[in-house]
Amino acid sequence: MKIGIDTFACDSGKSGVGVYLSQILMRIPPSGSRFELFGWEYDRYSYSECAPGIEFIPRCRMNGKTANALWHLYKYQDYAKSRVYNACFFPAAHKQALYKSPCPSIGTVHDMAAYWGNRRTREHLGAILRMVLPNSLRRMDRVIAVSEWVKEELVKLARVKENRISVVPNGIDLSAFFPRRHDKDETELLIQPFSFRRPYILYVSRIDYPVKNHIRLIEAFGIFKEKTGSSHRLVLAGSDSNNALNVKTAAAKSAWRSDIFFTGHFPHKSLPELYSGADFVVFPSMYEGFGLGVIEAMASGIPVACARAASLPETAQHAALYFDPLDPQDMADRMIALASSRELYQECVRLGLERAKTYSWDRCAEQTLKIIQETAG
Repeated sequence: MKIGIDTFACDSGKSGVGVYLSQILMRIPPSGSRFELFGWEYDRYSYSECAPGIEFIPRCRMNGKTANALWHLYKYQDYAKSRVYNACFFPAAHKQALYKSPCPSIGTVHDMAAYWGNRRTREHLGAILRMVLPNSLRRMDRVIAVSEWVKEELVKLARVKENRISVVPNGIDLSAFFPRRHDKDETELLIQPFSFRRPYILYVSRIDYPVKNHIRLIEAFGIFKEKTGSSHRLVLAGSDSNNALNVKTAAAKSAWRSDIFFTGHFPHKSLPELYSGADFVVFPSMYEGFGLGVIEAMASGIPVACARAASLPETAQHAALYFDPLDPQDMADRMIALASSRELYQECVRLGLERAKTYSWDRCAEQTLKIIQETAG
């Protein structure tokens, strides 16, 4: 059995979707079905470390959303037919325009952010992809949703038949994300090439306005600083994305701008150490299909305050403090509560560790590969 895996729109393994694909690839058994990767030419070596035995076939030298959409609309069918695939797996199906497939197709949808809110707030996929994506998802033989929330969105927004959707939550690597001890008097945390002054509040997400809600977090941080007089800094870890300049302008205008630190893209392998050094994590995003950063923080033994929005209550359940993502004062109140109550702080740590244990990349990969094999026949 021969199965193709599409790596287009997986951000060279650097984003949440990229982590998802990498974790699946690492758990493909050495025997059985033969797998092949195909994607952007510049991704030739992006997955060589996590999938050293899987061949990568470069396709499409041009990059960008339009090139991605056009290749899948006009080139994919001939390519898949020439490789004689028994099935194709699309780990980023919410960013790919698959019109027809000569073999059974399975796609994972991580969110439907391109259809959420209005034009100003939603994530932009590009005109071609936005127009054809719902039909593309309906044509797939099986669709994997990373949460019940995403499943509901697929049924409501893309009209995908419910019986073709399987919910398989993302996982967490507990061998990498676990509580680490730090000396109370340790005021500097060195993670090359950065030196972080502690204590700090952390938010790990691409800098994307307004979906990721950084500006209201910056406002809430100002309220927190004024009311507590604490020495906390705000660390925003993530690469620049849509309207990142708006966020950085808001930070520059803040009275506490000297305590706001942007890291840019942060290597995933160094994230466990970054989480473990934080005092607590705030996750204000207004739309998440799963919220992997919430579980990564909890597994690291760090308490979380997050938005009562989209899939986040499903992911974190009772293990987080919740706030209205549109209300900086409400957000600041949860931050103040974590900073001022040691009892509440420790309870959030305990509940978070318990919640994180319910997620597993091994289980995610096993269920995903089973769906692929069943669909391939």
